[in-house]
Amino acid sequence: MAYNWVLWFHIISMVSWFAVLFYLPRLFVYHVENAGNAGFIEVVQIMEMKIYKYIGVPAFWATLISGTALIIMSTAHYGINVFQMGGWMDAKLTLVTILTAYFFSLGHYRLKLQENSNYKSGKFFRMYNEVPTLLLIGIVALVIVKPF
Repeated sequence: MAYNWVLWFHIISMVSWFAVLFYLPRLFVYHVENAGNAGFIEVVQIMEMKIYKYIGVPAFWATLISGTALIIMSTAHYGINVFQMGGWMDAKLTLVTILTAYFFSLGHYRLKLQENSNYKSGKFFRMYNEVPTLLLIGIVALVIVKPF
């Protein structure tokens, strides 16, 4: 029963984290493309900070901790460790590691935008916004299908 509650919490945390991963780069597009509008930029910077700091960071940690708990609970329940779960888990953890790096890169870009030292375009951020979608497709496919 506890496993199901941790799984529920993991899914809720992941959805919250992905909301940030999808929305923050979109705010970066608005930020870059409206650089001449100081009032607008001030509002967008506050939104960027709040979504990253107050939603993204807690959701990231909640996802990471609950995912780790699920691995530990699976090990205890099924008697296998993460290295015996198959290649799909290795691939999933690799994609999650890339996703984690992506998340922290958003924090980097947020600070660059705040300091007015950003050199990336709106087009870059539009394309960069597709990264979490591709990773999500891969992660969910691996978890559901377990192809290897």
